[in-house]
Amino acid sequence: MTSQTIQAHREAHAEAPAETILALNNIEVIYDRVILVLKGVSLTVPKGGIVALLGANGAGKTTTLKAISNLLRAERGDVTKGNIRFHGKEVQALSPNELVRRGCIQVMEGRHCFGHLTIEENLLTGAYTRKDGAGAIRTNLEMVYSYFPRLRERRSSQAGYTSGGEQQMCAIGRALMSKPDMILLDEPSMGLAPQLVEEIFEIVKELNSQQGVSFLLAEQNTNVALKYATYGYILEAGRIVLDGAASALRENEDVKEFYLGVAGEGRRSFKSVKHYKRRKRWLA
Repeated sequence: MTSQTIQAHREAHAEAPAETILALNNIEVIYDRVILVLKGVSLTVPKGGIVALLGANGAGKTTTLKAISNLLRAERGDVTKGNIRFHGKEVQALSPNELVRRGCIQVMEGRHCFGHLTIEENLLTGAYTRKDGAGAIRTNLEMVYSYFPRLRERRSSQAGYTSGGEQQMCAIGRALMSKPDMILLDEPSMGLAPQLVEEIFEIVKELNSQQGVSFLLAEQNTNVALKYATYGYILEAGRIVLDGAASALRENEDVKEFYLGVAGEGRRSFKSVKHYKRRKRWLA
């Protein structure tokens, strides 16, 4: 075998870079035409990846997800700069249901199940954009029940009378009924016991590995998010101040202090740390 043949063989079998399913490029979000909330946010999610968007309450995590899912206009918000690409195409001008048809759906913070409907009726509402027939939808429903056996047990119960954990499972299951390529998951751990949080994140991990669903999850619980994500971005005051592999962020001393509750004399801002100021990652 010649050296040229060997080199060609190596190149053919080299690991290809991960395809990007979602990309935010320097987006700016303004509410009521005057309140600047996001300031030049850029991030990417690889196809088949789990990416965490981390930060304290009010950092801009939910606004970022709503910018992607096109739910800002209902709250008098607009993406005024930059662009958002899903599967390589700009989507910021699409309606929310058009984006769902293309394969991207958001699970809202606080679950938002239809309390007067049963669990199964809630799940079936997630298939409203589909046109592949009742048989395919029934198959999908059985798949959801296989990941969330508790929902099968409670399928005839009114959602409003189920537990917070069951409602969160229902909200994720409803999103799955749209056959998404990507789910935007907003604060899935909020208000849930640690054991339930672990259970839900384990299911997210299984959906990612077995069904190939990509996830961008906004989460205040940095510890659990970095346990399951492969990459993370940290937001402060509407800007990305730090990003990196989840394993590296878990070991970062400042992340440990500010977000994991390890060491430190009280919570400070990343902007007060000279080390990061020297790096000028976000200073204007």
